[in-house]
Amino acid sequence: MKIICISDTHNKHEELILPEGDCIIHAGDITEAGTKKETTNFLEWFSSTPYKHKILVAGNHDFYLEKKFHKLDQIIPDNIHYLQDSGVRIEKINFWGSPYIPDDSNWAFSKNRGKQISKHWEKIPVETNILITHIPPFGILDELDNKMMIGCKNLKERINSLKVSHHIFGHVHNEYGKVKTSKTLFINSSSIDESYRHINPPITVIYR
Repeated sequence: MKIICISDTHNKHEELILPEGDCIIHAGDITEAGTKKETTNFLEWFSSTPYKHKILVAGNHDFYLEKKFHKLDQIIPDNIHYLQDSGVRIEKINFWGSPYIPDDSNWAFSKNRGKQISKHWEKIPVETNILITHIPPFGILDELDNKMMIGCKNLKERINSLKVSHHIFGHVHNEYGKVKTSKTLFINSSSIDESYRHINPPITVIYR
């Protein structure tokens, strides 16, 4: 399967030049202010992209999706798999997605570090092949310009206990790229940089 990875488009989704593929994954922050109008605009665009499979995870800017959790079936187009502590199996590949970030602020999908956010990571099934979160794991493509690492330590611990082959995320705009460890390919697919310039092309992954 040829998978196209994007994230952190912040209303700039129509600027993307999308390559051919079988599946597109967005790892969160589809909007900037998290309004209904922004969300609807993105969903219409995402639904129309020329991919057989479309997978979406929200991010900390996506307030409307957080607010309307119990009405998502009325919001999300039928051809989009929206994952919020949930998964989908496509062509024998197990995908799992979660939007939460470790933060004590008022951002969407914020949870305190430690036990509170770990409850979400504990839900990741052991059979997960491709994990999609908005936040990076601690120490992997999560460094700010001031050298501070803002990834989630609890998420990293959970991934270390699993056999996830691919982990796709965003959130840290200036850490776009890929890192391969002995068992997992980590992908920060942020589409914009720290200055909110759309300069990062979608990342293509071939899953066999």
